[in-house]
Amino acid sequence: MAASVRTFVRSLSRKNAGFSAVLRLSDCRWFSGKAEERSTHFGFETVSETEKASKVYKVFENVAQKYDVMNDAMSLGIHRLWKDALLHVMHPQPGARLLDVAGGTGKASIPAEHADKSRQNPDNIWLRLPPPPLGDIAFRFLEYVRSQQERQQRRAVLLGQTPSWQDVSDRYPDGGGAPESAVVVCDINKEMLKVGRQRADSRGVTTGLSWVVGDAEELPFNDDQFDLYTIAFGIRNVTHIDQALKEALRVLKPGGRFLCLEFSKVTNPVLERLYDVYSFQVIPVLGEVIAGDWKSYQYLVESIRKFPDQEEFKGLMEDSGFFCVQYFNLTGGVVALHSGFKL
Repeated sequence: MAASVRTFVRSLSRKNAGFSAVLRLSDCRWFSGKAEERSTHFGFETVSETEKASKVYKVFENVAQKYDVMNDAMSLGIHRLWKDALLHVMHPQPGARLLDVAGGTGKASIPAEHADKSRQNPDNIWLRLPPPPLGDIAFRFLEYVRSQQERQQRRAVLLGQTPSWQDVSDRYPDGGGAPESAVVVCDINKEMLKVGRQRADSRGVTTGLSWVVGDAEELPFNDDQFDLYTIAFGIRNVTHIDQALKEALRVLKPGGRFLCLEFSKVTNPVLERLYDVYSFQVIPVLGEVIAGDWKSYQYLVESIRKFPDQEEFKGLMEDSGFFCVQYFNLTGGVVALHSGFKL
């Protein structure tokens, strides 16, 4: 009987020891192991948040050289009108400071190499497109401000109210002149910035233009630095949209304005069906033919479908602290222009 009891106790002890070992092993994994990473979407694919950031970086690294060409091809040049609309809504005045996030290449409308070929070959497709401005967001901003300055000067002359040099010097502090407008192009992708800087230099655009490597979710700028913040077709590629919006609010000055141009929800059912066919069956093919990259443009199409619609994004902006939030549908909701202020 005693032997049986001893055998039972030893058996129980071995089981408890095994259980304790499992428990200790589990505890080690629980406390010393890396916490399970949150997942997110990369187009229609579910990936970890770290993996998405890496994949998005690779997409734009791959398409940087052909990015501007593809913008014209995919939108049939309509993206220029959308960006014109953004500038007119923005209506920047001389002295304004703009931060253009995900500005990458500066998104020049026609790359210099195609412009050169067009002169040699009158049948080149690029000649059929309307003459572009110097660029899109960053370059258009500088051009718009310059035209505003010239308009104000002409108006002053016509009204006989041209200020004297003394008036000008009294208006600004010692050592300073009239405030100069400036734009900072910020992008996480070095290859996109490299292309943009090369195109700016080739056009002689250097004054008032800076290029900075930075993450939209953790901008390398102090608080209250900019009058305007723009992000065109970039925020849907950010892993944490809410964090990017909070960063935009942080770097804007009180009274500053946030403007976002992004693909959105088409409002017309017929147009929506046509748009879906074009997006999934034509755009990836264009990506393969022009940029030699089907997958990147398949992702870009899918990312549009995963982005919040107009009302959802408006709610995100309001939750982040923006006021007077509104949006304008362009081309039947294919694109929406979102606007909000920091008060």
